[in-house]
Amino acid sequence: DLNAVAFRFKDKERPRGYTSKLGGMLHYYPIEEVLAAEYLLEEFRPDLIEMVLDKLRPENVRVAIVSKSFEGKTDRTEDWYGTQYKQEAISDEVIKASSLFLLFIQKWQNADLNGKFKLPMKNEFIPTNFEILPLEKDATQYPALVKDTAMSKLWFKQDDKFFLPKACLNFEFFSPFAYVDPLHCNMAYLYLELLKDSLNEYAYAAELAGLNYDLQNTIYGMYLSVKGYNDKQHILLKKIIEKMATFEIDEKRFEIIKEAYMRSLNNFRAEQPHQHAMYYLRLLMTEVAWTKDELKEALDDVTLPRLKAFIAQLLSRLHIEALLHGNITKQAALGIMQMVEDTLIEHAHTKPLLPSQLVRYREVQLPDRGWFVYQQRNEVHNNCGIEIYYQTDMQSTSENMFLELFCQIISEPCFNTLRTKEQLGYIVFSGPRRANGIQGLRFIIQSEKPPHYLESRVEAFLKTMEKCIEDMTEEAFQKHIQALAIRRLDKPKKLSAECAKYWGEIISQQYNFDRDNIEVAYLKTLTKDDIIQFYKVLLAIDAPRRHKVSVHVLAREMDSCPVVGEFPCQNDVNLAPAPPLPQPSVIENMTEFKRSLPLFPLVKPHINFMAAKL
Repeated sequence: DLNAVAFRFKDKERPRGYTSKLGGMLHYYPIEEVLAAEYLLEEFRPDLIEMVLDKLRPENVRVAIVSKSFEGKTDRTEDWYGTQYKQEAISDEVIKASSLFLLFIQKWQNADLNGKFKLPMKNEFIPTNFEILPLEKDATQYPALVKDTAMSKLWFKQDDKFFLPKACLNFEFFSPFAYVDPLHCNMAYLYLELLKDSLNEYAYAAELAGLNYDLQNTIYGMYLSVKGYNDKQHILLKKIIEKMATFEIDEKRFEIIKEAYMRSLNNFRAEQPHQHAMYYLRLLMTEVAWTKDELKEALDDVTLPRLKAFIAQLLSRLHIEALLHGNITKQAALGIMQMVEDTLIEHAHTKPLLPSQLVRYREVQLPDRGWFVYQQRNEVHNNCGIEIYYQTDMQSTSENMFLELFCQIISEPCFNTLRTKEQLGYIVFSGPRRANGIQGLRFIIQSEKPPHYLESRVEAFLKTMEKCIEDMTEEAFQKHIQALAIRRLDKPKKLSAECAKYWGEIISQQYNFDRDNIEVAYLKTLTKDDIIQFYKVLLAIDAPRRHKVSVHVLAREMDSCPVVGEFPCQNDVNLAPAPPLPQPSVIENMTEFKRSLPLFPLVKPHINFMAAKL
């Protein structure tokens, strides 16, 4: 009974969400059954199934037709959205007048058993072994490097917290061909979408048995994750890797998925203004990033023969980095990694990349006292969006804690001031932004007000925070430290969450697996003067090392908008005065902007790889 297995080995949930869910279920189940009601079936009732099947008759059918051709022929209006519609019973006259519909009903009433409705094949993914493996003598507290070759790097961590018969298998297949230009980026996406499409048969059976997989293209290649019961996990993984290297692309599916991809690229124009602001900022700050327009233009060049050639090229040379974490042994983990390599070598003749090819993208370094503004218009929505980014420094223990503590202190005042009191918009956010090892403070707002006004209000708010921190009592300051420490030291509630934290360290190439404890220990040494100095050096309007870039997304009906300006409402006595803003550098061309600026180096790994080997 798969439901009984799922209930027996259920992951722990966060108390807030769990109690809320149970409260909702009390509407449908008695209190003594509510904990297990979703999982356990007390008896098999085929009579209920037959009762439902008996109701599936043409006399009970409801047909809904949506078409512009019905304009002027409706007789009702929907209350909430004002939608025009008409509702009527399908009369016997209509049925008799339609010979096709009448024939359909007759066939339905006299239908025999459909040969396609049959019991599925035996599910090979159903787990039978739920043994919790004993901890190995050399078990480590954090992931250990158990294999490091030209072809692969394997991190292994045996579960020592949750003691469930589950594991998480994460793989990054690194390839320089995946993102070399928009054409290759498109082909990498289509390859994995077609691959997932061909895996549906396996994926459904595996999901029923408590196994799930995720497969995505990234700017560095491909990401694969297999999670669930460890007993038959290797079977699903092997099928995925074999399919990855051997599946034949169906021409019809290729055209369908390519068309769907083009629609998704076109639909980007309809996304919310604040999402556009975040997208443009990423394009501005990342060394290499292809725009939606570049991807659309290159998509016409993707043909089936070209895609097939690309797949062979993509798989010809790879570097695989993996984290295997859960109820497995080191020997089993090494065996799984070897299986992945052997399968790729056998079917795709995969060879390792050169060390010089394992290069990650870097982040643009803004100059001291620099302020840049980039403007674009949203063609669909009548709201504006803005993201303001104050770049601070490379990630390190000290810089991380300065930034996070400052964000902790301003979080509630920011929401209270900009959203609640000033009513700038429904979406108001402040917090850290991190990418490619570089970080900073960001504000994201979506509003009916113009971007340059939002800019001035953020600057006014930021200016008030200096006095707010200076006037803060030591007790209040320590409460902020304690709140941040509690949040950072909050233990993952399930294996997949712990694995995600470790995997984040691996894909960032920082490998600081004990980051929370290390950084919280440093956090507790910080003083109020440290945060004031952080503000004065990096964030104040006259800070010597202030680095700022703003993305202004204009509303649909706005043809243009100044980057800075005066506003009569700023004379409102209830509003903090905005500081005078200098004239920024307006970014006219993204490529020229990035060409004119240096790049940050990549953050060095936290660990010594030789010492990390188990």
